[in-house]
Amino acid sequence: MSEPEKKYRVTIGLEVHAQLNTKSKLFCSCSTKFGAPPNTHTCPVCLGLPGALPVLNQQAVESAIKLGLATQCHIAEKSVFARKNYFYPDLPKGYQITQFDRPICQSGFLEIEQRGKRKKIAIERIHLEEDAGKSIHNEPFVPSETTLIDLNRCGIPLLEIVTHPEIENPEEAVQFVRHLQLLLRYLRISDANLEEGSLRCDANISVRLSTTNKLTAKTEIKNLNSLKALSRALIYEIDFQKQLIISGKRHTSATVLWDEKSRKTRPMRSKETAHDYRYFPEPDLPPLIIGTDLISKIKAKLPELPGEKTRRFISKYHLTAADAEILIESPDRADFFERLGAKIGDAQLAGKWVIQEFLRYEKKLLIEKNWDWETSCAEILLLIKNRSVNWGGAKKIFAEMVTSKRSAAEVLQESHFSQINDTEKLTEIIRQVIYENEDALAQYQSGKQQLFHFFFGQVMQKTSGQADPKLANEILKKILATM
Repeated sequence: MSEPEKKYRVTIGLEVHAQLNTKSKLFCSCSTKFGAPPNTHTCPVCLGLPGALPVLNQQAVESAIKLGLATQCHIAEKSVFARKNYFYPDLPKGYQITQFDRPICQSGFLEIEQRGKRKKIAIERIHLEEDAGKSIHNEPFVPSETTLIDLNRCGIPLLEIVTHPEIENPEEAVQFVRHLQLLLRYLRISDANLEEGSLRCDANISVRLSTTNKLTAKTEIKNLNSLKALSRALIYEIDFQKQLIISGKRHTSATVLWDEKSRKTRPMRSKETAHDYRYFPEPDLPPLIIGTDLISKIKAKLPELPGEKTRRFISKYHLTAADAEILIESPDRADFFERLGAKIGDAQLAGKWVIQEFLRYEKKLLIEKNWDWETSCAEILLLIKNRSVNWGGAKKIFAEMVTSKRSAAEVLQESHFSQINDTEKLTEIIRQVIYENEDALAQYQSGKQQLFHFFFGQVMQKTSGQADPKLANEILKKILATM
């Protein structure tokens, strides 16, 4: 940290909303399916019509418990829903059902890693709440100065994860959201896509001189729909608040929107406090009682979490930490790697293939239903293992397989990808390469040993990459040694 940076202390707290992947809404049976025509997934409950009563979604409760256990939270035996009162066009009831002073999960943490150092970020609370509707403007089909309302999203279950204000820089904030995103996906309770809105992040930030412990007024930044936006917005706001301190101006609490196009914040409203929302217990819902039997049952079924999986991959398969982290970036990828390694009996080769080749086709293949691409990957790697093709040939074969949906054997039979591992044939090719490059041979014999790589490259070029690299290397060394 530079001397100027040491003059200031940055305090960041995050509020992250994760949209749960339940089939129905939090307090009614309306579908949560994305992409339906506007205002078709609604009912008297989510519209807040008189006499409609909410019924709590059991699956949403279990999802909250899963995340609470995975983040070492205390799961409350008794939690209470509350009404958060405010007026906005996308909130037809005039209040949101959430949790206030008695949330379902409290006092946990999520461990992050930055520059090789581990740090626990304390989680103050995790609570259940319903989502609001969606205001639509600035779209081609919306007339200027017009806002349309789609209430399909209204009532979809959310988990709000609130950290303590102990994040110290934008990098830590990004790492926290990235780790949380991965955890939600491993628990299979949320898609956790920032860009698609199933994960939304607000950041509270204050900057003060390092000589004082008194927190200054904080700014809440909204509309952070990517990790890059989160980082840029925090960097911008840190600089803005530093300039206020330097100029001697007073900073007041405020809520601002991040504009990714201009990469600046713009004022939204003054920052509310809890009493502005006039919280009170939800009269239409009884307290939520969670028994120890349910907690134990859910805990016993928790999957292997990302940190545990990373450590196991390193110890069991002798992978590097960097490779293990790439493989566990999604639960589907990690599972595929293990299945592929088991099929071919070589986890390291499977890991190399997944990282270097499979990733470029991953999005397409993971939704492919009409082609057994897992078996096809195994076929390719077995061809490499038995030296029927080299790595370069395997890449070309797989690219053709992805396009044509044919087996490796079919592509190999019709193409010129077979590896040349015939010693006599390779010897003949190598002697021809040396004969065609007499000047390079003379320089090699005079001491320029690096020209070995030139000869090797010429051999691979002459065979269109089909020569067995290991065998070609050995033969080339022997022939050059006798000249």
